[in-house]
Amino acid sequence: MLTGLPFLLAIAAAVLFLILSSSRLKWHPFFGLLLAATGLGLIIGLDLPKVISLLKDGFGGLIGSVGLLIVLGSIIGVALERSGAARRIAELLIGGGGNIGLRLVVLGAVISIPVFCDSGFIILAGLLPALALRAGGKVAPLALSLAGGLYLTHTLIPPTPGPLAAAANLGADEFIGTIMLLGAIISLPVIFVTWKAAGWFGDKIKALPPVSPEEDNSALPSLFQSLLPLLIPILLIALGSILKLATNGQGITAYILWLCEPTVALALGCIPALLLPSAVSKTSWIGDGLSLAGPILIITGLGGAFGAVLKASSLASDVAGWVGNEPLSGTALLCLGWAVAALMKSAQGSSTGALVISSGIIAPLLPLAGFASATDLALMTLAIGGGAMTISHANDSYFWVVTRFSGIEVADAYRSYTPLTAVMGITVLVAVLVISVVV
Repeated sequence: MLTGLPFLLAIAAAVLFLILSSSRLKWHPFFGLLLAATGLGLIIGLDLPKVISLLKDGFGGLIGSVGLLIVLGSIIGVALERSGAARRIAELLIGGGGNIGLRLVVLGAVISIPVFCDSGFIILAGLLPALALRAGGKVAPLALSLAGGLYLTHTLIPPTPGPLAAAANLGADEFIGTIMLLGAIISLPVIFVTWKAAGWFGDKIKALPPVSPEEDNSALPSLFQSLLPLLIPILLIALGSILKLATNGQGITAYILWLCEPTVALALGCIPALLLPSAVSKTSWIGDGLSLAGPILIITGLGGAFGAVLKASSLASDVAGWVGNEPLSGTALLCLGWAVAALMKSAQGSSTGALVISSGIIAPLLPLAGFASATDLALMTLAIGGGAMTISHANDSYFWVVTRFSGIEVADAYRSYTPLTAVMGITVLVAVLVISVVV
């Protein structure tokens, strides 16, 4: 089997192929990941039947871990979007007070947990002109605040598909509650930095969002109806994490823990989501949720296949040999995970793709740093999530959503939104490193 420097060059070639296949050749990521995983397996010395077996096991294993979570989360997100529940939640979080930029960052962070950031920005961008008028300021800082908030939890907090897939690749799919809790803690300083940075960058540019028609808010669901699909899974998953720490999981606690399993919790969240009022058939919500989840499931599974090939390689033993008798520094590994994800994000544009591929590369190295606990694996997932938001530019579909629906010129977006995502990603890394030292 290929080892040492030639092996590292083979990995670099596979990553370069992934980047070029999407950015230059414009191939669908499906073909790029499939060919990269197969080619890497053959180049490092695995025979074809072994490579095929690894691809099948890696694909099926990752889909088995997070597939239902992605599907159920997508259905809840579509229901909140189509019913108007997302706008009702926006009314609650924006309210009538000051610091509208900060409120918009928080709003984006909350909405983007179940709703994809692209859809969230399209839904909420129509609020920006009225909010700017109320605040007596410019639209651009508010647009960047909303864009940053939506982007933040999209890459950090499950049940968004990217963090779910990264957690499964890293063996942290049993610690979703821990990832959500630490992700929420890390989000607090990032929210503050995003608010301040959005104000600073936004003051230097102009934004002229397209005029949106007036909407009839009387038809929106009640606040209680709107929040229930969000609160049920979040509170159940949080309760499960607490019970695992505080009890032995016996007796009636075992039944409560079953209800707190992420898959069950999200399934229960789907019930009030599908009971939200609608003028169209709810069947279309389910169909749209499945359509949204399908491509993500394929990419997620192929990321697992790529990771399976790496796990069967000599990557871990080679790094162990280079490190020697000393254990690999946890800080160094967290920084490496962030850097690999940042490279993949900047090069090929997709945050989900960056999370999936980077976690597959890092997973074989976890034992070298003694990463096995829930906290260690959660922090690694979050470090990779921070890298996967660094940086967003023209090869990222969300970049074009932000520019189109905020009215920010592309050149101005490169001077404002793109550096904002860099600041956010670096802040996530700093927060992860601080927590890793404290806990």
